Amino acid sequence: MTAVLWRTADLFAVLAGVALFVIVAVTTTNTGAFILDRITGPLGVDVPGLPGYEDFVQLAISGIALMFFPFCQANRGHVSVDLFMERLPERVQGAVDKLWLLLTAGMAVFLAYWMVQGLIEAREDGAVTSVLGWSVWPFYIPGILSMALWGLVALVQIRGDLRHG
Repeated sequence: MTAVLWRTADLFAVLAGVALFVIVAVTTTNTGAFILDRITGPLGVDVPGLPGYEDFVQLAISGIALMFFPFCQANRGHVSVDLFMERLPERVQGAVDKLWLLLTAGMAVFLAYWMVQGLIEAREDGAVTSVLGWSVWPFYIPGILSMALWGLVALVQIRGDLRHG
């Protein structure tokens, strides 16, 4: 079961990386259009940017950023300060680590809950982007799944499976 969880965290990170690549490609294209427009503008040639660029990037990045959290947790890649903790006995270090893992899992579930509430509200309100007119609520789903996966990874780590291999 743990291996499936680690692989799922890996998959989320890979999908987020691919989506980031798409964002970079769209941003590069839009920037290139802007530069070409500046160059060709005096000649009377208009080179428009991508319509709805900001809508796409805003919606895409909101879920993508959260998709890296489970992978980071699985690899214990979050920032920690060990200046004080390294001086304590190993049993105390282990207990504090498990407490923080439990708090992390709780926080991830808390955030997932509120994201579900946000999804419901956005769907009921019929919230759409200003330029493209895309519904906003589906873009909550990757973040909700990421928060749930992050919480599961932290809970599994309490059991002792600290890192994925």
